[in-house]
Amino acid sequence: MDVSKMTVSINKAINTQEVAVKEKHARTCILGTHHEKGAQTFWSVVNRLPLSSNAVLCWKFCHVFHKLLRDGHPNVLKDSLRYKNELSDMSRMWGHLSEGYGQLCSIYLKLLRTKMEYHTKNPRFPGNLQMSDRQLDEAGESDVNNFFQLTVEMFDYLECELNLFQTVFNSLDMSRSVSVTTAGQCRLAPLIQVILDCSHLYDYTVKLLFKLHSCLPADTLQGHRDRFMEQFTKLKDLFYRSSNLQYFKRLIQIPQLPENPPNFLRASALSEHISPVVVIPAEASSPDSEPVLEKDDLMDMDASQQNSFDSKFDDIFGSSSSSDPFNFNSQNGVNKDEKDHLIDQLYREINGLKAQLENMKTESQRAVLQLKGRISELEAELAEQQHLRQQAADESEFLRTELDELKKKREDTEKAQRSLTEIERKAQANEQRYSKLKEKYSELVQSHADLLRKNAEVTKQVSVARQAQVDLEREKKELEDSFQRISDQAQRKTQEQTEVLESLKQELATSKQELQIVQGSLESSAQSEAKWTAQIAELEKERGSLVNAVARREEELSALREQLEYTQRQLSSTQESICQLAKDQRKMLLTESRRAAEQVVQEALRQFDEPSLFSCAGSADHLLSKVRSVSSCIEQLEKSWSQYLACPEDISGLLHSVTLLAHLTGDTIVHGSTTCLRAPPEPADSLTEACKQYGRETLLYLAFLEEEGTLENADSTAMRSCLTRITAIGEELLPRGLDIKQEELGDLVDKEMAATSAAIETATARIEEMLSKSRAGDTGVKLEVNERILGSCTSLMQAIQVLIVASKELQREIVESGRGTASPKEFYAKNSRWTEGLISASKAVGWGATVMVDAADLVVQGRGKFEELMVCSREIAASTAQLVAASKVKADKDSPNLAQLQQASRGVNQATAAVVASTISGKSQIEDTDNMDFSSMTLTQIKRQEMDSQVRVLELENELQKERQKLGELRKKHYELAGVAEGWEEGTEASPPTLQEAVIEKE
Repeated sequence: MDVSKMTVSINKAINTQEVAVKEKHARTCILGTHHEKGAQTFWSVVNRLPLSSNAVLCWKFCHVFHKLLRDGHPNVLKDSLRYKNELSDMSRMWGHLSEGYGQLCSIYLKLLRTKMEYHTKNPRFPGNLQMSDRQLDEAGESDVNNFFQLTVEMFDYLECELNLFQTVFNSLDMSRSVSVTTAGQCRLAPLIQVILDCSHLYDYTVKLLFKLHSCLPADTLQGHRDRFMEQFTKLKDLFYRSSNLQYFKRLIQIPQLPENPPNFLRASALSEHISPVVVIPAEASSPDSEPVLEKDDLMDMDASQQNSFDSKFDDIFGSSSSSDPFNFNSQNGVNKDEKDHLIDQLYREINGLKAQLENMKTESQRAVLQLKGRISELEAELAEQQHLRQQAADESEFLRTELDELKKKREDTEKAQRSLTEIERKAQANEQRYSKLKEKYSELVQSHADLLRKNAEVTKQVSVARQAQVDLEREKKELEDSFQRISDQAQRKTQEQTEVLESLKQELATSKQELQIVQGSLESSAQSEAKWTAQIAELEKERGSLVNAVARREEELSALREQLEYTQRQLSSTQESICQLAKDQRKMLLTESRRAAEQVVQEALRQFDEPSLFSCAGSADHLLSKVRSVSSCIEQLEKSWSQYLACPEDISGLLHSVTLLAHLTGDTIVHGSTTCLRAPPEPADSLTEACKQYGRETLLYLAFLEEEGTLENADSTAMRSCLTRITAIGEELLPRGLDIKQEELGDLVDKEMAATSAAIETATARIEEMLSKSRAGDTGVKLEVNERILGSCTSLMQAIQVLIVASKELQREIVESGRGTASPKEFYAKNSRWTEGLISASKAVGWGATVMVDAADLVVQGRGKFEELMVCSREIAASTAQLVAASKVKADKDSPNLAQLQQASRGVNQATAAVVASTISGKSQIEDTDNMDFSSMTLTQIKRQEMDSQVRVLELENELQKERQKLGELRKKHYELAGVAEGWEEGTEASPPTLQEAVIEKE
C-alpha cells in the first residue's frame, strides 16, 4: 500500500469535525499497518497533529488507535510503547477540562495506556482478545498464582472500559435522540470497540473465577467476588442501555447478560455460563461510514477476477504460454485455425459479459447501499418523530395538569376576592354610617350653639325681672348640664366640644355681668316698669315656644346619642376581636419559634451518637468562644423577654433571640462533642455529660417561653451553671503552648535551640568519657564492640550538631524574609503554631540524645540491652526528621540553606544506620562468645533443655505480641497528647510529623 494513501486516510479519519470516524478510512489505516508490519507511518502522521489543543481531534485519534491495537499488526503495540508516557501526560492535561470532550479524552487515554500495559504483561493475549479456552489455560501456565494475578489485571482492564462506557453515557442528553445526530454518533462510535473488549473480558473473568474457586478457599476470593458483582451490575446496565439506542441497532448486535450473576461457589454452574457473543453484521455499517467502491477498486477487482478466470481456463484447456506444446501460434509461423478464432471470440465475449456482470453487481451493490442508507435515515427520522410525539404527549399532560391547578387557584382567588369585597363593603357602610353620624352631631352642635345665643338674647331682655332671671338661669343650667352630659358620652376627646364649652362659660359670665347692669338700671328706672311688664309678657310667650323647641331638640339628641353608643359598641367589639387575633398570631409565632429552637437543640444532642462526627475533631479554644457567644445570647434573650412582657406587640426581638440561642446552643453542643474526640477520657466524659445537661436545661428553658407567666418562670440559672462547667473543662483542655505569652516565643525558640546544642555537646563528652573508661578496663571482643558502638554514637552526635547549625541558619533566613518590618519576636508571635512546632522538635532532639547516651552507658557496662540502644537511635532520627519538617514548612524550596539542611538530615540518617548496624554486629559478637557447651549433656538433658526452650519461645512470642500492642497504644496516645500540647491542628501547614510517623518512615 502506498504511504501517501495511508497518510491521506489517517488525516481523513482523524480530523476536527465532530462526526464519527468513517469505516473505510479506519480500515485503510489497519491494512497499512499490516502492509508495513508496524505503525511507523501512523505515529509519524499523528505526531504532527495538535492533539493537545483540540479535544475532538484527540477523541478521534483515540478511536483510531484503539482499532489499530485491536485489529492492526501485532507490531503496532511495540511501536507505540515509546509514546506511553506522552499519552499519560496528555490524559492528565485533558483531565483538568471537566466539560465537553476533555474528560472523555482523559479517560479514553487512560484506557489505551491500560490496554498497552496489559498486552505487554500478557503477550499471549492478542489485541482483539479472542482466545480459546485452551489458550486461556496456557496463559496462566497452570499456576494458581498466575491465574489469581491475571484475574486482578482483567478486573483493572474491565474497570477502565466500564469507566469510559459510563462517562460517555453521562455526557449525553438521553432525553433526546442523540444517536441520530453527528455529534452523538461521534461520541458513541468508539463504544463499539469497548463493547467488543468488555464481552471477552467478562467471559474470561467468569471462567478464571470458576477455576480459582476450584483451587482456593471461598473466603480468600471474597474480594474477587465483590469486585465481579460490582462490574457485573454496571456491564449489564450499560449493555441494556446500549441495545436500546438506534445507532447501535444498525451497527452491532449487543448481547444481554443473564438476570443473575454466576454462582462461583457451585462448580456445576460453569456449565450454565453462556459466553456473550457480539455480532457485527457485514452490512451493518452506517451509510456515511460504508466503504464506497471507487474506480481503482473496481479495476483491481476486474484484474483479480480476470487472473482467476485465466487460471481456471488454463487448468481446463492448457496454458497459452510459449512453452505450451499445444500452442501453434509460434510453430513455423502457421496461422490460427478456425477453432482458435472461435475460442478467442468466445473468450472476448465472456470477458465482455463478465465486465457487464461486474458492472451490474457494482450498480446493484451501490443501489442496495443507497437503499439501506435511506432506510436507516427513515428509521432514524421515525424514531425521532416518535420521540417528539412522546415529548409532545408528556408536555400536553403537563400543561393539562398546570391548567387544572390554575383553575383551582382561580376559584380560590375568586372566593378570596368575594370575601374581600364583602369586607370592604361592610367597612364602607360603617364608614358612611360614621360620616352621617358625624354630620348629624355637627348639626346638633351648631343648633345647640344657636339656641345658646338666642337664650343669651332672651336673658338680656328679661333681666329686669328677678323671677325671669331665676327661670332663665335654671333653664340655662339644665341646658348646660344636658350639653355637658352629651359631650361626655359622645366625644370626650373632641377639641371642638371643649371650645364650645369654654365659649358657653364665657357667654354665661357675660350674661351675669349684663344681668347685674340690668338690675342696676331697673332700680334707677322704676318709671318704665309698666313698659317692661308688657315686654316681659311677650317674652314669656316667646320663652314657651323656645322651651318646646328645646324639648324637640333634646329628643333628637337622645336618639342620636343612642345611635352613637351603638356604633361605639360595634367599633369596640371590632377592635377587641382585632387585638385578640393579633395576640393569637404573636403567640403562635412564639410557639413555632420555640418548637423550631427545640428541634435544633434536639438535633445537636442526637449528633452525639452519630458516627459521622468521629471523622473530625474540635479545639478547646473554639469551644470557649462558642460558650461566650451563648452567654451573651442568654442575656439578650432575657432582655427581649422582659420587653415582650411589657409590650406584647413588640415580638421581633424575642423571636430573634430565641432563634439565635437555638443555633448557638446547637453549635456549642456539636463543638463540645468534637472536642471530646481529642480530649483524655475523664475530661471527655465530663464534657460530654455537661453538654448533654446543658442541652436538656435549654429545652426546659424554652418550654417556659410558651407560658404567659412572669420572667421568674423562665430561669436561666441552670443553663448558666452548665455553661460554667463547660468553660472550666474547656480551659483545662487548652493546649499548654497557649499558656506561653506570645512575646516569649522568640526567646523560647532560641533557648530551646541552645539547650539542644548543649545537650548534644554534653552527650558527645559523655561518650568520649565512656570510650576512655572502656579502653582502660575492657579487652578483646568487648573492647572492640564498645569502641565500634561508641564511635558510631559519636558520629551520630556530630551529624546532629551539623543538622542543628543548618536548622538555625534556615530559621534565621525564614525570619528575615518573612517578618518584613517587624521584629523577630513579632514574627514568632504571629506564627505561633509554627514556632511551637520548632520548640517541640528541639525538645525531642535534646531528649533523644540524653536517653541514647544513658542507654549506651548501660550497654558498655554490660547492664543494658542492645535493642534499647537501637530504639533510641531510631528515636533520634525521628526527632531530627521532625525538626527538619518543622523548618521546611516556611522555607523557600530553592533556598541553599534548605538544601544544606536536607544534606545534614541525610547525614543523620546515615549515622543512625551506622549506630544500628554497629549495635547489631556487636550483639551478634557478644552472643557468639556465650554459646552453650553441649558436649557434657546427656540425651535426657538435651531433650529437657529443648522443651524449656520451646516453652520460652512461646512465652517470648506472647510477650512480643503484647508489647507490640502496647507500643501501638503508646504511639497513638503520644500522638494525641503531642497534638493537644503543641496545638497542632489537622490541615495546618506548621504541624510537624510525630515521632511515630518519623520512626515508621525510617524503619
